[in-house]
Amino acid sequence: METTLEQLLEAWWTNHRINLYLIRHISPEGMESTLSTRGGRSVGRQFAHLHNQRVYHLEGRAADLAAGLTKFPSKKEPSKVELVRQLEASAAGVATHLERCLTGEGKRRPLKKGVIATLGYFIAHESHHRGSILLTLKQCGHKLDQATQSAIWNWDRM
Repeated sequence: METTLEQLLEAWWTNHRINLYLIRHISPEGMESTLSTRGGRSVGRQFAHLHNQRVYHLEGRAADLAAGLTKFPSKKEPSKVELVRQLEASAAGVATHLERCLTGEGKRRPLKKGVIATLGYFIAHESHHRGSILLTLKQCGHKLDQATQSAIWNWDRM
């Protein structure tokens, strides 16, 4: 039986793998899609936002883990390679932060409601944006195939 720590970290890494899976399955045109008529985020910039929010929370709660991480400028259209590289780095920082919060290592600040709530916040935030990404792709004519859409719900295989 896995420990609570192992299960918590596996939930985080599964969430992260879903993001990377989607990035790999979205066309270059799809990554540039947006429903905004006033400069809102494209699909690629929504993924960049996920990274930026991870870094933002690390800066305020575990500054040493944010060291070396850089945020994407708000209007920059990142490449898939940049997104994957930065998301990998910020995911590792969040995983370390969650682990240290749970083990009591060093001065770590989860959300006031604890480390499980912190994990829940990150996954809820990223899931919200994945839903927005899928809707944007559909509305802009770049809908993902059914197998890809279904795969993100199969956490046992992801």
